[in-house]
Amino acid sequence: MTVSPLPHRLQRLDWACIDQALDQDGCARLQGLLNVDECQALSELYPHSELFRSKVLMARHGFGLGQYQYFRYPLPELVAQLRQQLYPRLVAIANRWNLAMGIDTHYPEQHPQFLQRCHEAGQQRPTPLLLQYTTGDYNCLHQDLYGEHVFPLQVVFLLSQPEKDFTGGELVLTEQRPRMQSRPQVIGLKQGDGLVFAVHHRPVKGSRGHYRVTMRHGVSRVHSGQRHTLGVIFHDAL
Repeated sequence: MTVSPLPHRLQRLDWACIDQALDQDGCARLQGLLNVDECQALSELYPHSELFRSKVLMARHGFGLGQYQYFRYPLPELVAQLRQQLYPRLVAIANRWNLAMGIDTHYPEQHPQFLQRCHEAGQQRPTPLLLQYTTGDYNCLHQDLYGEHVFPLQVVFLLSQPEKDFTGGELVLTEQRPRMQSRPQVIGLKQGDGLVFAVHHRPVKGSRGHYRVTMRHGVSRVHSGQRHTLGVIFHDAL
């Protein structure tokens, strides 16, 4: 079976619907962007410590239970491609959001230009990561910021197959609205699906214009098996 190159798969996605979903809910699904072989190949990178710059055991820091590793440069080819080719699809949304929220930051059209901005500010450590959860593991609600320069959208890919490789472990998003209770979303992804979502803030249109809401994300408890995900974050870390 011939596998379509990643740019062709990205082009086939309905980006108008993705933009609409991001404006409405702060997240949007990239259905089946990765194939099964790619998911398996990425999961199998986890034991290869030479590919990573650091490992985090969540329990040591109060982040939850489970572990993750940040890739070192140079990134694996597919991870680098996802980072470079998703960014131009998302940058217009990011700039539109900042304008609506009254934030002066404008993001350049291409990812290498944005990375240069990060690196000049001392944010030079790569942030794409692989996460591994086993039975009983979970990830507390959090935001992936890492420094002054933050791209407001990120993408997570589910690499394992629900109900076969693991059960439980749903992605959880919360939205803290001013003077209102938090709104949760529970996202059940399929293997190979990506989810684009807001890193920390997003604009919501109200009766008096746009206001800013705070977003956090985490993972519910894994009931059985092993769950791998790939996180694609576009800014680098201090």
